[in-house]
Amino acid sequence: MVEEVLSPVDRGGGKTAPMLELRRARKQYGKFVAVKGLDLTVHRGEIFGFLGPNGAGKTTTIRMVAGVLRPTSGEVLVGGDDLLRHPERAKARIGYIPDRPYLYEKLSGGEFLRFVAGLWGREGDTVEARVDRLLELFQLAPWKDELIESYSHGMRQKILISSALIHQPELIVVDEPMVGLDPRSARLLKDLFRTFVGHGGTVFLSTHTLEVAEALCDRIAIINRGQIEALGTMDELRSQAEAGGAHLEEIFLKVTGGEAMSDVIESLRQALER
Repeated sequence: MVEEVLSPVDRGGGKTAPMLELRRARKQYGKFVAVKGLDLTVHRGEIFGFLGPNGAGKTTTIRMVAGVLRPTSGEVLVGGDDLLRHPERAKARIGYIPDRPYLYEKLSGGEFLRFVAGLWGREGDTVEARVDRLLELFQLAPWKDELIESYSHGMRQKILISSALIHQPELIVVDEPMVGLDPRSARLLKDLFRTFVGHGGTVFLSTHTLEVAEALCDRIAIINRGQIEALGTMDELRSQAEAGGAHLEEIFLKVTGGEAMSDVIESLRQALER
């Protein structure tokens, strides 16, 4: 059942194109430049980590990738389709999981999934069967007909993830996926991502939990002050940061200038212990 639920639909088109490309993508608010002309390629069938400190331009980039924000200049291509020139075709390839669940609380879980499926032009028995499979997968089947306003935060996160999968996207864009999930559900989600990419899907993942990114991602980009400071596999990141056998946390702090703050915190801790 899991494989069937997580298999992306074959939409044809640019099968040989990268799943995601940013070409000089820039976002500016007045005089403030949040993202400074990013060039980035995410291949099909990989889990790509996108990390950065607060205010680095990470969330702005994620929203441009998901089609929520228009870049001031540059291009964002999904499966070869330009998000500005062919928005419907490009967005149909994407399942977006934001860090905060925005849901229609007066709908039941089943109604909400049917509603989202309808936005993609899908309805009928096939959709109903898919709704049931997703709810069962996330152990929400007993609450299918209960209003979302009665759901816990973790349950809302699960229904949000289900809604991102309802139309069988090729690319999942996910911001802080583990927020509000219990350990079992967090483990399930990690396994789902791996299964999804194993069936040809792609995951663009942002998280503050660096251990998750290190364990899960095939490649990682670290953004700081609106531009990418490091990109590659863990071995490539260690080489770029001249960090030997360091873990991702150490590399992240070194690349983003957080080492100095880490030293300050350690000094304060030692002073308090005296």
